[in-house]
Amino acid sequence: MSEHNRTITHPAQRESRMATPHVDPSPATKGKRRTFLGYLALMGPAFVVGAWQFGPGNLTTAVQAGSRYDYTLVWVIAVSTILMIFFTDMSVRLGIATPTSLITSIKEHLGRPVGVLAGVGVFGITLMFSVGNAVGSGLGLSLVFGGSPVLWTVACTVAVALVLAFRNVYGIIEKALLVIVALMAVAFVASAVVAQPDWYRALEGAVPTLPAGSEILIVALVGTNFSINAAFYTSYGIKENKRTRADYRDITLVDTVPGIVAPGIMTALVILVAAAVLGKTGGDAASIGALASIFEPLAGPVGSMLFALGLSGAAFSSMIANATAGGTMFSDAMGRGANAGSPAARIVTGVILAFGLVVTLSFQASPVGLIVIAQSLTVLIAPLLGVLLLIMSNKTAVMGDLRNKWWQNLFGIIGLVAIVASSIRLITTLIG
Repeated sequence: MSEHNRTITHPAQRESRMATPHVDPSPATKGKRRTFLGYLALMGPAFVVGAWQFGPGNLTTAVQAGSRYDYTLVWVIAVSTILMIFFTDMSVRLGIATPTSLITSIKEHLGRPVGVLAGVGVFGITLMFSVGNAVGSGLGLSLVFGGSPVLWTVACTVAVALVLAFRNVYGIIEKALLVIVALMAVAFVASAVVAQPDWYRALEGAVPTLPAGSEILIVALVGTNFSINAAFYTSYGIKENKRTRADYRDITLVDTVPGIVAPGIMTALVILVAAAVLGKTGGDAASIGALASIFEPLAGPVGSMLFALGLSGAAFSSMIANATAGGTMFSDAMGRGANAGSPAARIVTGVILAFGLVVTLSFQASPVGLIVIAQSLTVLIAPLLGVLLLIMSNKTAVMGDLRNKWWQNLFGIIGLVAIVASSIRLITTLIG
């Protein structure tokens, strides 16, 4: 055989090499138990995602669910949370397996227009969310400290802008949001204890039912709690933290599952509080502020303040995560950098913050109905993002041993069916 023939590599061999994932063979990463601080260090990306999805729009739809339909829509939160875990897990594995960012990988494997469309779509969602975040942050702090909600909105926007000016943007955001999520959990658990909901009826609400006239609200609840755009962003946090295959199982246990379950539980608690408070006072609440004011005669000023603090935390944390995610993914789509600290990402992040502030200052109000519609419109973009996550996480050449299993695909398909059905229902409702 000639020297030339000995150096030729068969195409099948090249394909096999491409499909073989890089696995760290170091024994230091295998079988070594982590310390408590080691586990704590893995927490972050999913909690950032949870903080993003758990914003004022989420709380507004939850208050409406509890005030209009009592405990009967708790099941929507339970189902949405389970589906959200599966899509977030896909994004985590993509963040570990892909050598580049998610949108860059999509452009490489599925074509540049598809990646650009995904990034621009997420940017559009973050613009819509920015208004609710701006209004909610000002409203929450005004309920706690008094003063003009608009002035508090300006103060919150400036505070977020200062946070985003730091050099290690993502690391600081991650730690800040972990603390805020913990404080929110305390506030909403305490609110539920004070409100004393009917826990038996709350369990009955976990059984799926469709109360008359609840369809558009269910779509809004799905759009805010089964937030595929937020799940999509998880891979960027995984990349920022340089997670490896050896970290995957521990990430699932200490970050992915608790990071997504936490906002689901808090949303369910808001529904229970709204149902319990309005059932005891006979009042009617179309917004968080209205619920907080009705809550006060029942629970006193401390109970009302706890609830308002929860709203403030939700709005502020969502404002930070929303602007950062939108800026990062739009920058990535345009090929200008795939991390939160890149110049293009910082500029776009500033644009998102400015948009929310300008709209808030211009209209001086945010009708609840408009927030619900804006939140539910996200399900029109979510199907594309869900399909992309499902396709990419099934590519053996990309994922290797982290490729989707059959049961992960099953839940992924169920999630896509749910989000597409929600989209169709939304369109027919708006047209009708």
